[in-house]
Amino acid sequence: MNFRRGKGRDDPDINLIPFIDVLLVILIFLMVTTTYSKFTALQITLPTADAEKAVEQPFEINVAVDAQGRYAVNNAKVAAHNAATLADEMRLAANGHSKTDPVVIINADATAAHQSVINVLEAARLAGFEKVTFAAQTSGKK
Repeated sequence: MNFRRGKGRDDPDINLIPFIDVLLVILIFLMVTTTYSKFTALQITLPTADAEKAVEQPFEINVAVDAQGRYAVNNAKVAAHNAATLADEMRLAANGHSKTDPVVIINADATAAHQSVINVLEAARLAGFEKVTFAAQTSGKK
């Protein structure tokens, strides 16, 4: 029994408007809940110091290291090739001064071997000098 004799069969179609509405809601939800990460170089703000110049200058031992790994203590070349010998030279440089805790300033060449600088640090430890600092120069570029 075909009661629809005169009518042809309608093809089913998908209504796209509700589908688009749902997709827009999902898109908005994802955009709101997504966290955006920004990968950039480190932004560092260096601290500044506005201190008055020290009234009393501490005793300094300047240890220079050149590119070939040779040492100079207070501008006098030394023939030290290990930390123990360099520690003895640093103690000799500090003997004539009444101040007991000198500041060791390391002036290392930019191309000096890392081991040469570590030897100076080890020598300062062996000599009993606790205050160690590195000297640097500004590049002149701003």
